[in-house]
Amino acid sequence: MPSPSLLISAGEELFASFFSRQEQRRLSRLFRWERQGTSKLTADFRKCLSTAQALVTTWDSPHLGDDLRLLAPQLRMIAHCGGEVKSRFSRSLFKRLTITNAPAPMARATAEMGAALLLYCSRNVDFYRSELRTRSNKIYDEVHLHGSSESLIGQTVAMIGFGRIGRALVDLLRGFDIEWLVHDPYAPRSLSRQYPVRFVGLQKLLPQARLLVLTAALTEQTRGLLGRQNLSHLPDGACVINIARGGLLDLDALRTQVQRGRLRCALDVTDPQEPLPTGDPLRSMLGAIVTPHIAGSGRRVREGIARVVLDDLERFFSGKRVENRVTTSMLDRMT
Repeated sequence: MPSPSLLISAGEELFASFFSRQEQRRLSRLFRWERQGTSKLTADFRKCLSTAQALVTTWDSPHLGDDLRLLAPQLRMIAHCGGEVKSRFSRSLFKRLTITNAPAPMARATAEMGAALLLYCSRNVDFYRSELRTRSNKIYDEVHLHGSSESLIGQTVAMIGFGRIGRALVDLLRGFDIEWLVHDPYAPRSLSRQYPVRFVGLQKLLPQARLLVLTAALTEQTRGLLGRQNLSHLPDGACVINIARGGLLDLDALRTQVQRGRLRCALDVTDPQEPLPTGDPLRSMLGAIVTPHIAGSGRRVREGIARVVLDDLERFFSGKRVENRVTTSMLDRMT
């Protein structure tokens, strides 16, 4: 019996960043596979789709709509290299096909980025670095005479969202004796028995959020959640750390608050303004730290994603249940 036919939608370099030589050998043992490196439904891509029984997608793959049934009559499964699938495939496809994603390898890496930014911001490292760029040693005298009060140990940290990433972040920082205030209407309250968190409403959380981490999914309910009004409820000097989705906050309103010196921010995501324009003041502004969406982009993370994708593909074509299927009932709470 011939091996199932598999189409991989990724350019050569992106493909190589996910699939090591070892995983490519595994691909060849399991499938008759080919690769198409285009973000559009070109004639060649359509030709490959016409005989594919499975499809692997990446963040450079074309959007697939309701006409996929006609384009790929033999297609049974789509495995996405990443977590976000809702905007990539029409809703009807989740009913007709088995569609999987691979969010787990990214969660701990993204939480690590959150921990790094929390530590950096809580110790106010950016301020001290800026002081040492001046032709003065005044900051040494200030610290010598008055000490510094910045620390993450024993502090209160606020978080919006308590999914995989939020839980991984709390686990990573357990030794810091942090009091976590969490807003997430969908997270089971029983989680407070497993994690040192206290669930509170958003309006109660914001005035206490001197350090605020965003880990929530971007949904119709959370889009623009931190707009001008909610940002105004944060205390003076508060720091907003976003390792989730840029659409959770009003970037223009945040930029204004940081320019005025009332708020600080650390942003690994700025979508839909991504890449952030080269002239955007957030890239060099005092009180703002911006990184180019690096939280979950490590090579080891990508190789872990590839293993998850291949595991589910192998399970599916062996007649076993996949572990990471995305169903229509899950979509409304996903980015």
